[in-house]
Amino acid sequence: MKPPLLLIGQGSYEDNESVEFGRFVHRLRCRLDRGAAEVSGGYIARARPRLRDSVASLVARGHHRMVALPLSLTGDLRADADTLAAMTREQERHPTLTCDYGRPLGSDPRILALLAERLADAAAEVASLRLVPAAAGPLDDEPERIEIGETAVVLVGDGSTSPASNADVHRVSRLFWETHAHEYMTVETAFTSLTPPGVPGGIERCRRLGARRVIVVPYLLFAGGVLDRIWAQAMAYAAGHPDLDVRCADVIGDCEGLADVVVERYEEALSGITW
Repeated sequence: MKPPLLLIGQGSYEDNESVEFGRFVHRLRCRLDRGAAEVSGGYIARARPRLRDSVASLVARGHHRMVALPLSLTGDLRADADTLAAMTREQERHPTLTCDYGRPLGSDPRILALLAERLADAAAEVASLRLVPAAAGPLDDEPERIEIGETAVVLVGDGSTSPASNADVHRVSRLFWETHAHEYMTVETAFTSLTPPGVPGGIERCRRLGARRVIVVPYLLFAGGVLDRIWAQAMAYAAGHPDLDVRCADVIGDCEGLADVVVERYEEALSGITW
């Protein structure tokens, strides 16, 4: 039997994020069950199941080697102090435990392709579903056509105190523009908190560049409190700028495309591929 896959979440007080995390763990269980590998998931803090409980359950079932993979788009596990500290504590609790670590999900081409799908969905929304100021009436005339070259994209990361993590989001924005969004006016980078520019600042930059439509793309795996803040900030900006069409794309979410990337990271770790 192959070593189990342990998916690590940072933790959130938001039920929505925990539910979607749980659904994704279940999806991976269904995928890897055919390969005789167990899948478990746990949070470092706040939400349940806790990482320590998931590890203890795996060890109790006879597993002393596992592949650990943080479910995060930003940062490098080798520089992620919280995750490394958490796993160090687990190895101290279970001295026979050894762990292999999967590569970050980050700028994998399939992640960029999933972002492009979410962008395309938002661009295709009918007028009644887009983010518009409250003053706009439901019976307004058919909106004026806006070309793709007049549309800008704001890729929004969670934001970190780590300059390297924030720089990684900027890097992904550039990769995304060149590989999937080159027909758009630009792809700007913004953050929800901790570091500038915020969502309003990112949208404002696009407006000053001449954009008539801005699509906000969350660089997030699952829905939750961070997505709520992104939407709230985007809607607040739209309410004050009725001349600008502001839309918001969905998160990547629990899907087969994301599962493909995680399974590959798992198989890489088993085969000893280093990064």
